[in-house]
Amino acid sequence: MIHPVILCGGSGTRLWPLSRKAFPKQFIPLLGDKSLLQLTLERVRAVAGADATITCVGAEEHRFLVADVGAQCGIAVSQILEPAARNTAAAIALAALAAPGESSLLICPADHHIPDSHAFADAVRKAEPAASAGEIITFGIAPTFPSTAYGYIQRGTANARGGFSVARFVEKPPADRALQMIAEGGYFWNAGIFLARANTWLQTLEQYAPDILSSCRQAYAGRQHDGLFLRPDPQAFAECRSESIDYAVMEKAQNVTVFAFLGAWSDVGSWNAVADLSVADAEGNRASGKAGQAHHLLSHRTYIHAGGARPVVALGADDLMIVDTPDALLVAGKDHVESVKQVVARLESLDAEEALHHRRVARPWGWYDSVDAGERHQVKRITVKPGAALSLQLHRHRAEHWVVVSGTAEVTNGDEVLTLGENESTYIPAGRKHRLANPGKTMLEIVEVQSGTYLGEDDIVRFDDVYGRQ
Repeated sequence: MIHPVILCGGSGTRLWPLSRKAFPKQFIPLLGDKSLLQLTLERVRAVAGADATITCVGAEEHRFLVADVGAQCGIAVSQILEPAARNTAAAIALAALAAPGESSLLICPADHHIPDSHAFADAVRKAEPAASAGEIITFGIAPTFPSTAYGYIQRGTANARGGFSVARFVEKPPADRALQMIAEGGYFWNAGIFLARANTWLQTLEQYAPDILSSCRQAYAGRQHDGLFLRPDPQAFAECRSESIDYAVMEKAQNVTVFAFLGAWSDVGSWNAVADLSVADAEGNRASGKAGQAHHLLSHRTYIHAGGARPVVALGADDLMIVDTPDALLVAGKDHVESVKQVVARLESLDAEEALHHRRVARPWGWYDSVDAGERHQVKRITVKPGAALSLQLHRHRAEHWVVVSGTAEVTNGDEVLTLGENESTYIPAGRKHRLANPGKTMLEIVEVQSGTYLGEDDIVRFDDVYGRQ
């Protein structure tokens, strides 16, 4: 039995400003109207079967984003919520502890793009007998250019099951070494996709990373269940050493076999990789985002992501990456996109909110978009899903005016419960308990005008919350 495990813990800072820590790239619809996570869920369901439950390992703060994606594509998703980021070795250890010992865990990152799902399913099924025999399978990608952004696997001798022994793993090489390896042949890109039985993972971790496994065992023993959410003990998990599965296990174990995957693959790990997913015009220009908003004039090999409501024009621009969002703009040379993490670090050091959050912020009940702000006022668009409700709360320092734009609102305002339709409004003074709910079957949209001496998101006192937030 193949049990898919999706690793959802990445922060995706290399794709800033579109991807940010609070809403990373795996949740963003980079390809049409589907996110990378949704495409990954659909891809592994093709391997495991339509009735399979898929495990996602990720952060507590992203749990409702994962749940929403699963609901959108009708896939049953259970989640292991990491109390802290501890890299892939700990994530895989938790998944192995939670799975039946004889099941083969198909470990996949949430943010990779593999357009041919059937070819991927065939590759996994071909490798499954070797995994059932106690081997750890890693899937190698046939390299198409001398990338310096990927690790490599040098294959050894072929075996009877269709794979190869691993001669060695090679860290991200400099350009001249990458070119040399491509010329030599016998190397794969390391995709970070694995297949092995749960008990094989545990035995191998016990041998090569016993401290990581011990911490995860303690955290799992103290776990709590909340519906489809499994929460390991936070104190025990915090003691776990942070290390990738490659360093902890793959580069040391003797039972590792590499199987070739010959289909197209991208880790979508940089803006160059995102650009490559778009079709180039005759001058090598590419575009994504809102249709009709990106324009190239006298430009060559320039990529535009037009993510806002405004046109983005590249005039006489060569070899640039232009990424426009409603609250941040990135203009970078194509040869410097691997340094976007430094941009994020710089903004974080300056306490810039844009380093972590988008203007539009996802919430379990829907989302809000801060469209205007001043010293003593802020204006938000708030959208609430059908049947959803915000927490019962109050604010000590701000008052709020709510105007219904579309849908039906059920408003708790102090001791009153009101039903408001389009163009109707209510006023909530500072210090009054209130709640907004959507009792209807369509999306509810309101405009909220805040006024007061302090407008920070931490000015909130919750009394009741259906989502379990503090």
